[in-house]
Amino acid sequence: MTPPPASTEAPIRDRTPTAEGTPTTDVTPGLAPAASRVGTPSPATGGALVLVGMLLVALNLRAAVTSLGALLDEVRGGLGLSGTMAGFVTTLPTIAFAGLGALTPWLVRRYAPARVLVVAMLALTVGQVLRVATDSAAVFVLTSALALAGIAVANILLPMLVKQHFGHRTGLVTGAYTMALTIGTTVAAASAVPVAHAFGSWRAGLGVWAGLAAVAVLPWVPLALRARAARRAATPTAAVATPARIRPERTRLGWAMAVYFGAQSLSGYAIMGWLAQLFRDSGYAPEAAGLLLAGVTALGVPVALGMPTLAGRLRTLRPLVLALTAFSTAAYLGLALAPRGLAPLWVLLLALGQGAFPMILTTIGLRARTAEGTVALSAFAQSTGYVIAALGPLLVGILYEATGGWTAPLGFLLAALAVQTGAGMMIARPRYIEDER
Repeated sequence: MTPPPASTEAPIRDRTPTAEGTPTTDVTPGLAPAASRVGTPSPATGGALVLVGMLLVALNLRAAVTSLGALLDEVRGGLGLSGTMAGFVTTLPTIAFAGLGALTPWLVRRYAPARVLVVAMLALTVGQVLRVATDSAAVFVLTSALALAGIAVANILLPMLVKQHFGHRTGLVTGAYTMALTIGTTVAAASAVPVAHAFGSWRAGLGVWAGLAAVAVLPWVPLALRARAARRAATPTAAVATPARIRPERTRLGWAMAVYFGAQSLSGYAIMGWLAQLFRDSGYAPEAAGLLLAGVTALGVPVALGMPTLAGRLRTLRPLVLALTAFSTAAYLGLALAPRGLAPLWVLLLALGQGAFPMILTTIGLRARTAEGTVALSAFAQSTGYVIAALGPLLVGILYEATGGWTAPLGFLLAALAVQTGAGMMIARPRYIEDER
């Protein structure tokens, strides 16, 4: 798309409302808007392709992680991983998400998001193929890191793409891709072992997901080519607007978003890592304990679909923040006092409480006016949040080993929930990261 010719007229303000009814950024004649610079397709020609591409990417965002968790014992035996190395492998996702995700705003300032996603999904594909083709523990870790680098970048980009292409339907589209993420997580965890048994090797149980990642590349290739053609078609003399850099780490809103994201992720990773053991300790057979854990993820699918729409319609998120806290509090207290008698109820309440994850993903888009603000806020909140989240399984394990029971670990999760709630109240009212620079 060729930018309009330069003009001496005063800037024209675009009054198109966002999801919360606020105006978008100024558009000045002679300056190409941000969407043009990154080659955004028009809704009539590219919106559907963008949506399909986002859903395929979302399906891949946890498959490489949960499939490895399901086959960790087999991988340890096959590669001779030490206990320390196995522990590092399980912590690697949060390290990658925190460190590599922070680079995404830098990439988006230089390349079209579609091109970045092509490379990210190729990295995920190649990393998953190479890690099942090696007998070296060191190479396995390095290639896993390559795959996780692709996921880390995509984690940050999706909220920005929602804002950029579907700003008037933030809740609906966020719900759709969060549901796809949850489905991918559940299917990979549930089917990795059966696939490995069917083919007689753990390598098949991990490698099969490379095919899904390769499919996710396809929609972004034509979008990347379109972005490249649009940039080449721009006249050499046309001025290009360079948005001021947004630094969420210098704002209270940015830190509140990061703490909320980190606290809810901390509890989520702790639940995924230790809930089955809690149920086994309370008398459930291993198979039943695994099914109860899977129930949290399965029940989270409709929650993931509906939560963003609900969050997008509320003027203030305070009732939602408090409701999610109440669900999680009741679940933790129930697990501490009666883990066996009412286990299905606690699983349901945990699934409802974990609705904090799709809510905070939606809020990232709602608390930024522009695509640039969204990607900056997404990168900071998620990168910092995953550093916090990495402490969850570790501290729960330390408390469990030190006390021999679940009262102290659940008390720790309640304390983390209190921090989460405080941060949630700070981000509940409408405000925007661009206004706090």
